[in-house]
Amino acid sequence: MIVSEALAGAAERLEAAGVDSPAVDAEWLLAHVLGLSRTELQVESTREVSDEEQRSFAASVERRLRREPLAYVLGEWGFRRLTLAVDSRALVPRPETEVVVERCLALLSGIEEPRVLDVGVGSGAIALAIADEHPGARVLGVDSSEGALALASENRDRAGVNGRVELARGDLLAGVSGPFELVVSNPPYVDPAEWEELQPEIRLYEPRSALVGSEVAEAIARTAWPLLARRGSLVLEVGDGQARPLARSLGELGYDDVAITPDLAGRERVVEGRRP
Repeated sequence: MIVSEALAGAAERLEAAGVDSPAVDAEWLLAHVLGLSRTELQVESTREVSDEEQRSFAASVERRLRREPLAYVLGEWGFRRLTLAVDSRALVPRPETEVVVERCLALLSGIEEPRVLDVGVGSGAIALAIADEHPGARVLGVDSSEGALALASENRDRAGVNGRVELARGDLLAGVSGPFELVVSNPPYVDPAEWEELQPEIRLYEPRSALVGSEVAEAIARTAWPLLARRGSLVLEVGDGQARPLARSLGELGYDDVAITPDLAGRERVVEGRRP
């Protein structure tokens, strides 16, 4: 069997299983098995796939057919300049969260050694990206999940951020001492009533505790206030339809310079404010 044949067969099966991007996913999976980039894979469309490679590819495809997230099957995923280990201990890093990091870096611009708190650190995506792209930032990442913290620790070792990211177990901001120039979070924001409507990749595999929650962002905004330095910033990711109510809440809590930033799809995704 050659590469093009393997891809065509896998894409057909993935499409029948309801996978959103069957051809692309097939390419990712086979490229991973063969140790190639997707571009290299396309160039080598007539390459023979060995029996061992076929078995490994088939096993990967079977996992994807069960709607396991592509990132979990691959075992790693790109986020900004980093390649992170990913598995079911934490959410798959998403493109919209890269916008959160963009806003954080913009707000930290000009601050030589900012102290940053990432609430719900998960895989470490936000915390490590900030440390990677701001060489003076010192980041504390907290999470209530021991599994997520273990995964974040693995990614910290991969990222090589010179000891500037600390990880700690905690429930939101409980027990954390400031001051911080920035508090950031991608908190649980999926309405419990919407859970059964989510894609199988999310509902069956990603940690529910990191996804489902009510008014968690508001709670973080309240408890972050006393931990923020003067002119310190708060940056929160939110779900569809949640940005404007949260922005009003930040104003009522006393934050100023409140702003909303859309994600790459144009959805209002990031809410920020500053402590006067």
